[in-house]
Amino acid sequence: MTDIIFLLLIFFMITSTMVSPNAIKVLLPQGSQQTSAKPLTRVIIDKELNYYTAFGTDDEMPIDPEELTAFLLDCQGKEPEMYVALYADESVPYREIAWVLNIANENQFKVVLATRKPDRK
Repeated sequence: MTDIIFLLLIFFMITSTMVSPNAIKVLLPQGSQQTSAKPLTRVIIDKELNYYTAFGTDDEMPIDPEELTAFLLDCQGKEPEMYVALYADESVPYREIAWVLNIANENQFKVVLATRKPDRK
């Protein structure tokens, strides 16, 4: 009986670490610093300038950019101390990133810019 429980524990530990936090293909810019803050809300901009959002462990859903402020305010109502993680593809124009940062600044959201670890040479 203990063997079965131990095997189930190992199975769930392995499968839980394999879950991708970002199912949408976004090539993130490189950064040497990684944040330890756990964002509750994700805003994703892919290379075609499509916007996706998710709160907590929910799946990413497409959203109209004009509805982004309302979505973030709704999330803040659920969790006042939330962090917003911005996942933007490397090819996204800076004006799109600045637009999201302006929304965050106007509403006093804490924003974390997602990056990937630098490539080893």
